Amino acid sequence: MELDRWQNFFIMVGGGAAALAGLVFIAMSINLSLITRDATHKNRAIATLTGFTAVFMVCGFALIGNQSYRWIGLEWLLVSIVPTITYIRVYIRARKIGRSSVGLSIGRFIVGTTCYVAQILGSALLISGYVAGLYLASAAMVLSFAFFISGAWLLIIGVYEDQGEKK
Repeated sequence: MELDRWQNFFIMVGGGAAALAGLVFIAMSINLSLITRDATHKNRAIATLTGFTAVFMVCGFALIGNQSYRWIGLEWLLVSIVPTITYIRVYIRARKIGRSSVGLSIGRFIVGTTCYVAQILGSALLISGYVAGLYLASAAMVLSFAFFISGAWLLIIGVYEDQGEKK
């Protein structure tokens, strides 16, 4: 397997994740008081930033030179476990105590969790020597990336609606 062929993929996705994480961080900083008062907003913010950070980390580790695909699989697995657990935990917490229902659906939870599980399965396949794991994990990461963007949008919409209620 020629990992050099994947370099542009990891540069593009990792750079996009870093840029979007910065933009989301700034948007959250502007509305920090509203986000911290609502459990749904707060937990969505945590999940979104954790997801973008994980994508950036996976891409960064994958660009380290002279690694085997098994090492990349191990790094991907270890990094992916944290946002998976975080995503599940914050969804459950938001459902229990959240006030905003913007985008807090079981369907969205299932899709988000599936993206993370697919990354974990893909990285496990990669560790086991199956190159197909790289394709599975990469496709799942790209889909989760789109999911984080929509989560950031739902966060902004939820905060906007909360501001409208206070006026």
